[in-house]
Amino acid sequence: MKILMVAAEPREFAGVLSRAREVAPVQAAVDWARRARLGEHQLWLVANGAGCRRAAAAVEAGCRVREPEAVVSTGFCGALEERLEVASVVVATEVASDREKWPARAISAGIHSTCGTIWCAERLVGTAAEKKALAETGACAVEMEAAGVAEAANARALPFYCVRAVTDLAHENLANDFQAALRPDGHFGTMIILRSSLRHPSARIPELIRLRRRCALAARALGDFFADCRF
Repeated sequence: MKILMVAAEPREFAGVLSRAREVAPVQAAVDWARRARLGEHQLWLVANGAGCRRAAAAVEAGCRVREPEAVVSTGFCGALEERLEVASVVVATEVASDREKWPARAISAGIHSTCGTIWCAERLVGTAAEKKALAETGACAVEMEAAGVAEAANARALPFYCVRAVTDLAHENLANDFQAALRPDGHFGTMIILRSSLRHPSARIPELIRLRRRCALAARALGDFFADCRF
């Protein structure tokens, strides 16, 4: 199966790449692109920054390289339900936003996953209060790109899937203001984050270290899931 996988950052593909073979760069109108083979599937992996607009553009650019048979939105997410732990894999049954809802196809693997609605936010959701409010919509996790991927996939009549892994928990407040560090190109300004963290080092620097570790765990969980999944 030929699958286009879309994420915001290349590090979200680290687990997939560790399980893949025949990995090679691809020329595409996105920030980062690779092709790889995972099991019996041919993958095109593209990362183009945070947000729906950039994610939709990534689908269009990926399809121009080669028309896929399915499109997958993947990467990290925040938990909206208390039962979700760090590196929990969430498989969307639908993707919802303030504007619309898009159904997502079922996908399963040997490792445990949670199925439910994934909320696609227009900005980074960083407080427990915001997460609690979104949980009242019935969503179990939140991210920022899936609606753009779903809309672009549906426009091309391509099957759409969404699989995410948790990096921050429902009850947590982020000490760092990552939204303020999000640049117009859809990527987080490292120096902006570091300068901000030095103003409150006792809370913000440990959080950066913790999030880096969690991102590695979440990426590994996604790699394990996709290595064993059945579309």
